[in-house]
Amino acid sequence: MNQSAISGNRVRRRPLWRRKLFPYLLVAPAVIYLMAITLYPGVYAIYQSLFFVRFNEWTFVGLENYRELFADADFWASLWNTFVIGGIALTIEFVVALSLAVLCYRDKFIRGWRIIFLVPMLFMPSAVSYIWKLAFNDGRVISDLLTRLGLIDARLDFLGNVDLARLSLIVTDVWQWTPFLFIIFVGALQGQDAEIEEAARLDGASWWSLFWNISLPIMRPIIAVALILRAIDITTMFASVFIITGGTPGGTTETISYFIYRMGFKTFNFGYASAASFVVLVATIIIAQLFVKRFFHSGKD
Repeated sequence: MNQSAISGNRVRRRPLWRRKLFPYLLVAPAVIYLMAITLYPGVYAIYQSLFFVRFNEWTFVGLENYRELFADADFWASLWNTFVIGGIALTIEFVVALSLAVLCYRDKFIRGWRIIFLVPMLFMPSAVSYIWKLAFNDGRVISDLLTRLGLIDARLDFLGNVDLARLSLIVTDVWQWTPFLFIIFVGALQGQDAEIEEAARLDGASWWSLFWNISLPIMRPIIAVALILRAIDITTMFASVFIITGGTPGGTTETISYFIYRMGFKTFNFGYASAASFVVLVATIIIAQLFVKRFFHSGKD
């Protein structure tokens, strides 16, 4: 190759700063779009939380909305309801999803039917809520079934009993969102190093020992992320509450999302609702960060 060809190649080569900038230019449209639909509404909500807002009436109140919020018994009650309903639902979802994932990983017959376990997640949350509302309340399908089986003597009023109302929300959430954890856990199990498992099996380890001492520690960071994603989604539980219980009886099924909705669109106190949204957002970020950091650190150890 002559000297002129080498010089031509050097001329056509892009500068280093352009090569470094090029990947950022590729992702820039996606980043701008995400910032437009997430960052702007967030900043606007923070700004709005400093005002008393009712339709076009904006009155600056500073941190008054936050002071009232932390003294509001309904706010703390909605947080407690979210913790109770969401905590029970998440625990059941985790146990059921992990059990099904292990069965699918170990049993070839069940593995062939795993697509069936994903079906509930394909329905719209509103449609699922209406189905379970029909089963629990309107159609009383579950009450009639239990009566015919001789397990109860009279029909159950799911909206008139605190525990039954919460149970209806828990069952609805578990039925629809267990597949979300299931598909993550199945992927985690299938992504394991087969050589490690084979070596343990040659040493005489049982399937339970393999799962408890090998699979579960490897899956710990993935489990942490999956649970955090579901927990964050549970804090936004709204459709089932709105459709099935409406927060009844006596506000004992009112989650934080429904509380924010009620403040914003029933009492039309939009500044107060924005303050509640921002507080929940900050608390969720802090708790999620601590939880993920703890489990990822353990996973590295």
